[in-house]
Amino acid sequence: MSEGRLRVDPEGDPCPWTALREHHCHWQRKVGRKLSQFGAKFRCNHSIYGWKLRAQNQVLKKGVVDEQANSAALKEQLKMKDQSLRKLQQEMDSLTFRNLQLAKRVELLQDELALSEPRGKKNKDVSLKDESYVDITYSFHQKSGESSSQLSQEQKSVFDEDLQKKIEENERLHIQFFEADEQHKHVEAELRSRLATLEMETAQHQAVVDGLTRKYMETIEKLQNDKAKLEVKSQTLEKEAKECRLRTEECQLQLKNLHEDLSGRLEESLSIISEKVPFNDTKYSRYNALNVPVHNRRHQLKMRDIAGQALAFVQDLVKGLLNFHTYTEQRIQIFPVDSAIDTISPLNQKFSQYLHENASYVRPLEEGMLHLFESITEDTVTVLETTVKLKTFSEHLTSYICFLRKILPYQLKSLEEECEASLCTSALRARNLELSQDMKKMTAVFEKLQTYIGLLALPSTEPDGLLRTNYSSVLTNVGAALHGFHDVMKDISKHYSQKATIEHELPTATQKLITTNDCILSSVVALTNGAGKIASFFSNNVDYFIASLSYGPKTASGFISPLSAECMLQYKKKAAAYMKALRKPLLESVPYEEALANRRVLLSSTESREGLAQQVQQSLEKISKLEQEKEHWMLEAQLAKIKLEKENQRTADKLKSTSSGQAVGVAQEGAAVVTAVGQEDTSAKAVPEPVHSSSLIGILTRTSDSEAPDVDSREDLIRNHYMARIVELTSQLQLADSKSVHFYAECRALSRRLALAEKSKEALAEEMKVASQNISRLQDELTTTKRSYEDQLSMMSDHLCSMNETLSKQREEIDTLKMSSKGNSKKNKSR
Repeated sequence: MSEGRLRVDPEGDPCPWTALREHHCHWQRKVGRKLSQFGAKFRCNHSIYGWKLRAQNQVLKKGVVDEQANSAALKEQLKMKDQSLRKLQQEMDSLTFRNLQLAKRVELLQDELALSEPRGKKNKDVSLKDESYVDITYSFHQKSGESSSQLSQEQKSVFDEDLQKKIEENERLHIQFFEADEQHKHVEAELRSRLATLEMETAQHQAVVDGLTRKYMETIEKLQNDKAKLEVKSQTLEKEAKECRLRTEECQLQLKNLHEDLSGRLEESLSIISEKVPFNDTKYSRYNALNVPVHNRRHQLKMRDIAGQALAFVQDLVKGLLNFHTYTEQRIQIFPVDSAIDTISPLNQKFSQYLHENASYVRPLEEGMLHLFESITEDTVTVLETTVKLKTFSEHLTSYICFLRKILPYQLKSLEEECEASLCTSALRARNLELSQDMKKMTAVFEKLQTYIGLLALPSTEPDGLLRTNYSSVLTNVGAALHGFHDVMKDISKHYSQKATIEHELPTATQKLITTNDCILSSVVALTNGAGKIASFFSNNVDYFIASLSYGPKTASGFISPLSAECMLQYKKKAAAYMKALRKPLLESVPYEEALANRRVLLSSTESREGLAQQVQQSLEKISKLEQEKEHWMLEAQLAKIKLEKENQRTADKLKSTSSGQAVGVAQEGAAVVTAVGQEDTSAKAVPEPVHSSSLIGILTRTSDSEAPDVDSREDLIRNHYMARIVELTSQLQLADSKSVHFYAECRALSRRLALAEKSKEALAEEMKVASQNISRLQDELTTTKRSYEDQLSMMSDHLCSMNETLSKQREEIDTLKMSSKGNSKKNKSR
């Protein structure tokens, strides 16, 4: 038979249905085992790692729920297929029974056919058609035809009907069998694909579960390590907490003692205040403004340094403005018409006349800033209420702005006149228009700057001119105005350089014009640099200006009026003079230890009071006697001197009479010699023996009293001597006074030089300190940047190491997955 035909085994069972049933049962058992293994393995893994994956297993739960739903659906499908299979089995049983009956009848028919063969009819072979029992029907018809003569017509009709029914039923069964076979193959293919997907998903879930298991094991190890570290840290914190408790107790004891001490001091201070301070002027701002604030020498030095820098910047700015206006005047005399060749226009003549007066408006700016700088000293208090010279600078700035307003129309008209010239190109005309706009902006910027400086000068003249709350905003606006001035000067420098470049290319450009343009351009560049320096300087110090505005009386908002500030400065001078008077050196006194020793000696002395008084009386008598003797011997000395002078005069007269032709110097010497000889002769002839008298002050040799002059001449000589002595002493005193005045002036100059040297030394010390601070700051910045770079490099190296580790792990995982996929594919192939 062919493969599609039904083979009847000797026992009567059809083989295809049995093989299909066994195959179906085998796959059903295999699928059931796989599902039960998967469910058991999954439940086991879930029960083992369920407590670890409780927080992060939502995805797995969803997958498990989906797989459970899919397995339930597959079970339902299996139940339905089992039921249909049972129905088909029952039908197969019934068909098998009917097939046996048909087979028996076919055998009977074949036996009948064998009996009818010898009767001379040709036998034809019977074959089956459509893999069914059609061949049996055909042979049956032939046999029935052959035996029709023997059978009756009724039996023939019965057999025909019965055979037709069986054929139809056999065809229907074949159709059902074919459909069932196809449906079984389709279900088997679906189950195979489903089983493959389930195995793949199982492998994936298993890999995820293993990865999560490793991850959570690492997490558990890390948490255990963290737990150990935290335990160690908790122990250290407990120790620190114990130490802190001990310190807290000690601090509480100290706080208690301090509280008691301070409470006692407070009570004492309150009692002293209530007794000694009848009036507290700090409660009232108008009275408190008169109190002298604490002298901040550093603040004053800082303000003087800032004022010096501002003076230098203003001097540079004044120099640039003078050069700009002067060279502009020189340019008007040259371009567009040279005054040496032709007459310039009346407009330019007037403009040149006004520009010639620029020094009278620009120079006062430097003088006002200089006066402001000189008003800031170490002994003053520098705030807006005390800077009276700022008003003068504001007035000078106002006069300069009036000058700018006066020359602005002429400058614009001069630029228009240049544009109307025949040689003016479109590019030059555009530059002139830009310069016109820049000049307007420059005047507006100066007006804005003068407005804010005038506001800052109001507190020193008008008490209510500017509120203290607006100081910071005004200073900020001054900085913005300075930056705007710098921007305007940059535009002027840019446009004027372009204008000069275009004018240099003109055919009528002379060397004088080129030189003048270069000078104007250099002055504009100097103004731009000066404006930039002033703007950056003010921006760097604006925070200090705002912070220094609160420098004033203690526990008050500041000076409420310029009058109170002036009174405070007077009080400050008086307080400084008082402190200087208190610092006078005390007179020297006997040390305490020496006084105690002298007192012990005095107390331990055995002499009585009367004995000491007698000793004092005797000492006084001796002193009086010595003074009398001193006066006596002084008179004797004067008389001897007078006698000597008379003798010298007498001898001089004699020498004049004898030798008048000799020189005066030689006569004097001879007179001295003759006087000495005459004295010797007279002393040898007429003068008696000298008398020696001794006393406590020395020994004096004198002649007898018989040769002394009378009393009147003696008194005259004494008076003349004392008058000469007074004149001599007066001249010596005047000479000493002049020398003392000279020495005083010299010492004063030296002290001033010393003070200047000390100030320069302090300034150099401050500069050295600032330089050392800058060096230390730069070193700190260098170390921080170096450290940050090292940290970044270490972090990058750690990051690269971690990335390499992750890459190696991923490669290992990919290799393991590839190996597992190869193993699964091999298993599937083997299956």
